[in-house]
Amino acid sequence: MNNIPADKSLKDAITDVPGIKVGHSQDLKAATGCTVVICEEGAVTGVEVRGGAPGTRETDLLKPVNLVEKVQAIYLGGGSAFGLDGASGVMKYLEERGIGFDVGLTRVPIVPGAVLFDLAVGDYRIRPNTDMGYEACLNASERETRQGNIGAGTGATVGKIMGGQYCMKSGIGTASFRCQELVVGAIVAVNCFGDVIDPDTGEIIAGALTKDKKEFINTMSVLKSSPIDKDKDAGSHFPANTTIGIIATNARLTKSEATKIAMMTHNGLARVIIPVHTMYDGDTIFCASVGEVESDVNLVGALSAEVMARAIVKAIKNSEPLYGLLSYKNLF
Repeated sequence: MNNIPADKSLKDAITDVPGIKVGHSQDLKAATGCTVVICEEGAVTGVEVRGGAPGTRETDLLKPVNLVEKVQAIYLGGGSAFGLDGASGVMKYLEERGIGFDVGLTRVPIVPGAVLFDLAVGDYRIRPNTDMGYEACLNASERETRQGNIGAGTGATVGKIMGGQYCMKSGIGTASFRCQELVVGAIVAVNCFGDVIDPDTGEIIAGALTKDKKEFINTMSVLKSSPIDKDKDAGSHFPANTTIGIIATNARLTKSEATKIAMMTHNGLARVIIPVHTMYDGDTIFCASVGEVESDVNLVGALSAEVMARAIVKAIKNSEPLYGLLSYKNLF
């Protein structure tokens, strides 16, 4: 992590990538929300799903063998599968502005997305819907840099091996890096089953807590001492997790290259979330190319993993307590 120096000319956010706008909408009382990344000129996009319990839309369209080359927005939301409804509001917003894939009669906005499970945190009856997705678009700006309890991260939590009572509040994080003309940015909503560690120290900074909520129980230690019974315990863990994020870059990429970078970006999750990509997570990463900068795919992928890892740590450090759940700021 320390090998990426701070660039004071950047906002350290995904909106440092030219052509990218970010908008959030949330309901703090219900503890849910959604985030939209808009690329009005279109973005060549790939995706990689590695968690065992994903909630997604339009991911098949992003396969390199399929027709559509570019998307106009990417949607991240809470609300589990219900929250996918928020993408309809994004489509409505874009169609009203004539943005989308031209089918003759109209332009169909291409809006892939992914959701996380936050129903157990606030009011499960309120989820991101068409209105919330539309509002996120109205709020979209190339200056957006906020983190923590906002957008898709509003109801996000981490460290759930002992159940929701001992998990911690997480949220949304964003980061960026520039290498000469190349810019890579990340945004992520962190809602993982495992613990989050500081990669510089190896210490847990958010995760499952002990009963007195003063220390970390260490999820891997629990798994090693008493593995989960998949028949008895799966129901208590399955629905509560998923880390969803987006890499954007001004590198010129094909769909195959964007897909490869999305795959490499998951290495960033593995550096800071332990364990990661479990059957109780729906971990999904998108990669959107919006530029014409010539760059090596290996470099873009390696930087994407670094930037995503840093965005995850920032999500933890910028989150506030909510609904009785402690955050990093309580313990550190």
